[in-house]
Amino acid sequence: MATDLNFVGIIGNNSTQSTNRTLMHYIAKHFADQAEIEVFEIRDIPPFKVSDDKIPPAELRPLMEAIEASDGVVIATPEYDHTVPAALKSVLEWLSWTSEVLRWKPVMISGASYGRLGTSRAQDHLRQILTSPFIQARVLAPQFLLGDSLQAFDNNGDLIKESDITELDSVWSRFMIFTQLVKSVEGKEVAQ
Repeated sequence: MATDLNFVGIIGNNSTQSTNRTLMHYIAKHFADQAEIEVFEIRDIPPFKVSDDKIPPAELRPLMEAIEASDGVVIATPEYDHTVPAALKSVLEWLSWTSEVLRWKPVMISGASYGRLGTSRAQDHLRQILTSPFIQARVLAPQFLLGDSLQAFDNNGDLIKESDITELDSVWSRFMIFTQLVKSVEGKEVAQ
C-alpha cells in the first residue's frame, strides 16, 4: 500500500463540540502510516454569497490550495434535520463557485451521529451535492456510518468497538484502491 498519498480531512460543521471532529482526528491518526491527512475546520469560512468576480474569501484559500494539491478528500459530516449542516453546504458552494478543485477528486464520506443511523441521510445528500455538475467529485461507495457516537470513543479519542474499527478499516481500504484507480485515469476524461 502506498504511503505517499495525502488527503484533506474536512470537519463538516462549525460546532466546537462535535463527535465528527473526534472521528476525523481519529481517521487521520489511525491511518497515519498509510497516508497523510491534513484536517481542516470550516467554522471561520464566511457564509456563501454570489459574487461577480468569483474571488474566494481569504479564509477559504488554505482549504482550496490543500484540496488542489491532495490526492483526495475525506469528509466527516453530522446530520442536521436529515441533511448536511449549512456550514458544510456553504463551503461546497464557495468551492464550486470559485474553483474546480473538487472536480474528479476522490472523496470518502463519513459521519457520526448520536442516533443509530450514523448520518445516513446527510451522507446521501452530500453524495448528491458532490456529484453535481459544478463539483463533479468522484465519491466512494460505501460510506462510513458511526451511530451512537457519544459512546463510541474513549478518553483518548479512539474508537472503542472492534466492529466500528473493522468497518472503518474496510471502507478506508476500498478508498485507497479507489483513489489509486481515479489517479490512474486522471486527465484521461473524454469530452462528450
